[in-house]
Amino acid sequence: MAGLQEASRLGIKPFDETKPIELKSSWTQRDIETVIAAAYRQVFGNEHLMDNERLVEPESLLTRGILSVRDFIRAIATSDLYRRKFLYPNFHVRFIELNYKHLLGRAPYDQTEISYHLDLFLTQGYEAEIDSYIDSAEYESRFGDNLVPSHQDFQTDHAGQRTVGFSRLLQLYGGYASSDRARGQKQPYLTESVAKKLPAPISSSSAPALAGPLARGSVYQLRVVRVASPGAPVVRQSLTELLVPYDQLTTKLQQLNRAGNKVISVTAV
Repeated sequence: MAGLQEASRLGIKPFDETKPIELKSSWTQRDIETVIAAAYRQVFGNEHLMDNERLVEPESLLTRGILSVRDFIRAIATSDLYRRKFLYPNFHVRFIELNYKHLLGRAPYDQTEISYHLDLFLTQGYEAEIDSYIDSAEYESRFGDNLVPSHQDFQTDHAGQRTVGFSRLLQLYGGYASSDRARGQKQPYLTESVAKKLPAPISSSSAPALAGPLARGSVYQLRVVRVASPGAPVVRQSLTELLVPYDQLTTKLQQLNRAGNKVISVTAV
């Protein structure tokens, strides 16, 4: 959905340049290793896994042809490791957002989808929630048995696609070098935009979201994720709001950036 220049600025250019990863019938050992690495990267939200975290038995079953790529994705998403990383630390709706991103390659389109999965999870349990994505007609049409899921709404050639999906997925995305757990937010990202049926605000992966053009004489509210100093006994993040005049805005943004803090929005007040 983005041109080459915009894709580069938004940090999604790698997805424009990468073909879907498929395990073909005449695969080599290198092919199977590529599929396994891509599956881990997609389902675990771009997080690096330690060797002792790898799912040895499902990997073996995939290599021996007993599991399809789809079943390998299911094994990852129903593993205790996935639960520890994405179910237990997060609010349920945030967990659903991540399941959409990891398993279908998109963000939820509307409140109906979130409500459906929340009810399914609460009434039928964890595995039914995971199976509902992997066994869906959407998964079948986009990935089938042999493709590794990938981000879908950064392109425009998929049946059933909605334009609102681009901004929603971009808000969940976080950047090609970022991981879903490293972003730190346990609450849903899309609550307001889904409830109001609006696109999510778009910003580049390296700059804060600007609500309107900058204007001299204005005062701006900065929402900042502050990171504790390295010498602190507990390293934690906190959300802070600052009021900064226009003529001090550039200096303040530079100071915050050098200190390792992340400005997530800049809004005129």
